[in-house]
Order: sequence, then structure tokens, then C-alpha cells
Amino acid sequence: MAWHCNGITNQEMVEKLKNAGIIGSDKAEEAMLRIDRGKYCHEVDPYLDRPRKIGYNVTISAPHMHAYALTMMTEQLSRRGAHALDVGSGSGYLTSCMAHMVGPGGLVVGLEHIPELVERSRKNVEQDRPDLVRDGRIKFVVGDGRLGYEADGPYDAIHVGAAADTLPQTLVNQLAPGGRLLCPVVAVQGFQRYQDFVQVDKNQDGSITTKNLMQVMYVPLTDAKAQLGENN
Repeated sequence: MAWHCNGITNQEMVEKLKNAGIIGSDKAEEAMLRIDRGKYCHEVDPYLDRPRKIGYNVTISAPHMHAYALTMMTEQLSRRGAHALDVGSGSGYLTSCMAHMVGPGGLVVGLEHIPELVERSRKNVEQDRPDLVRDGRIKFVVGDGRLGYEADGPYDAIHVGAAADTLPQTLVNQLAPGGRLLCPVVAVQGFQRYQDFVQVDKNQDGSITTKNLMQVMYVPLTDAKAQLGENN
């Protein structure tokens, strides 16, 4: 799926995403306007609608994927006192958008296994939206995303920014009733290998409903050693 919502400024990028029907909620739009992608993506032309390298064999996803994810999680992030988890938080951009959406009293945890990226995320937020730190709405921790972060769960919303070989049951377990998980998952059909963007909803009785939303292309959800392999 290819989109062409490139912008020269953050506002132009968001306007194009909205006009294309990719941003589907007012709260997602507001978050992407208030969180400047350029302060989390330090390459030239940060508002291009494509993934960008942020170091350590990691990319920040294309803006249309962030817009889509925020739209799909709007209901869960809008709950009073919502807790959310961003697995593979990278430079902290989507984590910050989610933190804006949960509002005061909510909490979003950015989970990343590269300590240098965790430190960079903290600096990015301090430069862009220090109020999110002061309010206690956002925090970043070092850890294995496949294991989640049980300490601040259960979560109303979980976003995974890398492709898992199979749906991580540990993350499903950390969903609150009524919660939603978005995760790219590897699928194989014959000789074809691809990734589905999977939506997982935990019903009030604890049962699970899954839905394949679209085919995507993400970096693998793995451990730090494997991710950094060629650079060690």
C-alpha cells in the first residue's frame, strides 16, 4: 500500500493525510499537529510519507502508518486514565502522539531495546513537549518488546512497531478488557512471505477477536543483538 502525502511542513503533511482519508479521527489529527515529526526524525525532509532511518538498523514508520494506527486506537486512547504501550518506540514520535491523546491522568510507555534510542527519545520529548514528561503522561524504558512491560499494564492500547513471527501472546495477555493491540505479523502462503497488520481486540469476557487489516512491511521484532548484528 503506497501513499503520497509528502509535506514541506508538519502541518502540510497532516493536512494531506486527512484529505486522503488516512487520518480518521479529530483526536488523531490534533495529536499529529501538536507533535512535530521533524523533532523526532532528524534526516532531511522528515515530512516525506515514507519510513526514515533513525540509526541502529531502526526506522521511523511512514506518517500514513502512524496516522492509521492512531485512528484505529482513538477510542482506547481516549478513555479516562488510559494506559498504553508502544513497543519498539524508536525515536519516541508515536509514543508522544499517543501520550497527547490519553490526556492528563493517562500513561504511555515507550518500550525499546536499544538504550541509546531510549535516551534519544527522552531528549526529543523534552525538546518538543516537555509538558508530557511533567504530567507523568509518558515514560521510556529499555526492554524486550516481545515481553511487553507488565509493570504498567494492563493496557487499553498496545502498538507494535516491528513485525513478529507470530502474534506475541505475552502482549495479548497484557491487554485490558476492551483493549486493542495493533501488530504486524509475518504470514506465509505457499512460497510467498509477507506481513499482515493485525488488529486484536480483547472483549469484556476476556475472549479475543482478530482481524487482518492490510499487508505491510516492517523491520523484524527481534532482540537487540540480532538487530545490531552487522554493526557489532
